[in-house]
Amino acid sequence: MKKILIVEDDKALLETFRSFLETENFKVVSSGDGEEGFRLACQEKIDLILLDFTLPSLSGLEICKRLRTKGIMTPIIMLTGEKKEEIDKVLGLELGADDYLIKPLGTKELLARINAVLRRTKPEATEVEEYSFGDVYINFKKQIASKGKKELYLTAKEFGLLKLLVSYEGEVVSRDTILNEVWGYDKFPTTRTIDTFVHHLRQKIEDNPAKPVHLITVPWSGYKFQK
Repeated sequence: MKKILIVEDDKALLETFRSFLETENFKVVSSGDGEEGFRLACQEKIDLILLDFTLPSLSGLEICKRLRTKGIMTPIIMLTGEKKEEIDKVLGLELGADDYLIKPLGTKELLARINAVLRRTKPEATEVEEYSFGDVYINFKKQIASKGKKELYLTAKEFGLLKLLVSYEGEVVSRDTILNEVWGYDKFPTTRTIDTFVHHLRQKIEDNPAKPVHLITVPWSGYKFQK
């Protein structure tokens, strides 16, 4: 489970983000104070920091500078009310943050940008090209699949969905994350689309689609793949 640090002095906004991210299966630690936020960023094992630009005791800009000076390269998304032109200049010249969001903002945009930054900044992983489980064989590169001696006909989106879930084997993947990764942030269908695709995929790869053992529904959260 990824851990996110939120450093934001607007209590209502902080709680909104905390509640939302926890429903998306992130672990959240938070502070409304700059000095405390800096201490948490140094002491906790954090995967990403949401950092307000303006904070009591220590500004977000100063926190970012200090972290980078200490060699702490945790991805940082700045939260700011500044105009785009002003924050672009600051980021380009001296900040060292990975992205920024201008308030007010919606939770879907927040999630999409967090996932994008985590993807860009994670260590390079070996691309999954082939994968087998049970009597199912998948070649994601060639987009061919079989179950036993029978060829399976999967759509491009079904290959993409299965590859994503396999890459997070054993972990819960939210519907919004699936939509963002497989369909793209700018082309959101509804989350019901995911349920339909999972249903069709189960019909093809599960021995008993009514009692799946590989594509598991996690109520109120999303789906996970288990081998």
